[in-house]
Amino acid sequence: MLYLLFTMVSQKWGLGKCLKNRIREYRAKYDMKQEDLAKLVGVRRETIGKLEKGIHNPSLVLAWNIAKAFNISIEDIFTVESSSYIDK
Repeated sequence: MLYLLFTMVSQKWGLGKCLKNRIREYRAKYDMKQEDLAKLVGVRRETIGKLEKGIHNPSLVLAWNIAKAFNISIEDIFTVESSSYIDK
């Protein structure tokens, strides 16, 4: 029930869709498969795929580990875009 309510609120105000990432871009740059990155950061390949598609947002620890895998800062790979709810 709470999930349904959160989903409806999220869709109305654009919540949960403000984190963008460049994981796929960096994987291509380093000729790395989703499975390779997943092993480096300790998650399943499916998790990397869902992050790349924007289906899930990473925890802070996972975002940190992904950035470290590419030897970059979190801000280089993850950016926050303003949502309509926050701008109001």
